[in-house]
Amino acid sequence: MFETLTKGFRNARNRLAGVTELSEENIDQALRDVRLSLLEADVELGVTKAFLANVKQKAVGQVVQTATKSKGRKIKVGPAEQFVKICQDELESMMAFEGEPVEFAKKPKPTGVMMVGLQGSGKTTTAAKLARFLETTNSRKPLLVAADIARPGAIEQLQVLGEQVDVPVFSIPGGLPIAICKRGLAEAKRLKCDTVIYDTAGRLAIDEPLMEELSEIRSSVEPQNVFLVVDAMIGQDSVKTAKAFHERLGLSGVILTKLDGDARGGAAISIKSVTGTAVKFVGTGEALDRLEEFRAEGMASRILGMGDVVGLMKDFEEVVDETKAEEDAKRMLRGQFTLDDFLEQLQMLQNMGPLQDMLDKVPFFAESVPDGFQVDEREIGQIKAIVSSMTRQERAKAELFEKQPTRLVRVAKGSGTSEKQVAEILQRFAFMRQMMGSIGAQAGMLSKIPGMKQLAAANRLRDAIQTGGLEGNPMMTNLADSLLQAAVAEQGGIGPNTTERRTVNKSKKKSKRKMQKKSRRKSRR
Repeated sequence: MFETLTKGFRNARNRLAGVTELSEENIDQALRDVRLSLLEADVELGVTKAFLANVKQKAVGQVVQTATKSKGRKIKVGPAEQFVKICQDELESMMAFEGEPVEFAKKPKPTGVMMVGLQGSGKTTTAAKLARFLETTNSRKPLLVAADIARPGAIEQLQVLGEQVDVPVFSIPGGLPIAICKRGLAEAKRLKCDTVIYDTAGRLAIDEPLMEELSEIRSSVEPQNVFLVVDAMIGQDSVKTAKAFHERLGLSGVILTKLDGDARGGAAISIKSVTGTAVKFVGTGEALDRLEEFRAEGMASRILGMGDVVGLMKDFEEVVDETKAEEDAKRMLRGQFTLDDFLEQLQMLQNMGPLQDMLDKVPFFAESVPDGFQVDEREIGQIKAIVSSMTRQERAKAELFEKQPTRLVRVAKGSGTSEKQVAEILQRFAFMRQMMGSIGAQAGMLSKIPGMKQLAAANRLRDAIQTGGLEGNPMMTNLADSLLQAAVAEQGGIGPNTTERRTVNKSKKKSKRKMQKKSRRKSRR
């Protein structure tokens, strides 16, 4: 995702490495790379020009700050970091929206959400995704209304999706769209549903009958939200579509679908600037849980190649049991890491969504892999097949394969893979277990002190930031500082006084040893 845009910003950042001032000349050179990537990513021409002009105006003439204070600490800041910060602020202002993504009506009136868009944009699937999102995230009780009578199979599709997300679906066979929506609103009140999502008809292209029908539906049910569902892969056409719908219906927001399959991402940047309405949600996969609230800061950070730590943690929290994860981590750090644990970790990764999307959220991951790198999701399936083909005893004691190589042959046949592939997986697992054990051995004593696990983790993060050349990135530095403060707070403020207490304990022990020596001498006499 966003490979085209990220490459241009990365090249611009590299051009500014080593300069002492952001001059007009070096800014022009850097912005040339950015301009090419923006146009290649299908960002609207007017938006591209405005972005470049604003960045240049804010960047030219800025003297590079060799050191800036952040929470009492001095941090080195280079020209590249200043340029990136200016770009990030500008990108955020172009995409951000105020308030919540969905406007909720005052009770007891149900909240109306009208879904509009062209055929093929994923409107019906997105309606079901939104119902699930509102149910799990906002504790809403939604009702899906099937008002798309133009497309064959649309009603049946929504009914199947409704069953999958466990949300009721209202439909009237042979009914007219306006009547269906009105009756759907009444049904929501009867069922005590607090949210009504209307799945309306689409067309292959915008036409007057479609707009007239949608306008009448809007007037009859008066929804608080009108969301346009747009395919991100159609580039600038998505911006034109959004503009036409917004002029006629007055959109509340846009939902971009198929964003995971679009390497350009120009629509995400252009839509708000051209139409005046912002992107509120993005679809990042086919699964019904792959709908995310649009976060401008996270999206800007990903476009700039810095990942999205907050988004990554949200994905992690959705699929992980915190208590179990902590227990598993303790066992792993003691070296008690089995192939069953390995299999469970792989399943957790798959539950978090497409692996490529998850890696895109890892800060600076794109810089550590070759251009065009794509994760082969099939490899995880192969690994799962290999581990699942082992017996329970083999998964608990991987060393059995070294003692009896014939086991390796059996697993290869059972999983449909080669002996070499099975051996490679076992080698990776052995390395992971050894690494976990060594980390646990070093942190063993510290982990017994309340709060020290968090403090040690925060210190490791800060060290990684400094040694990894990220000390100029305010976002990463602030993250480390926040973790450090949280760790110290959990210890009840003992952080600064730890040395003092340790000194007192040492002096007590020393005097105790002297007393023991004196008593031994007396006993000898």
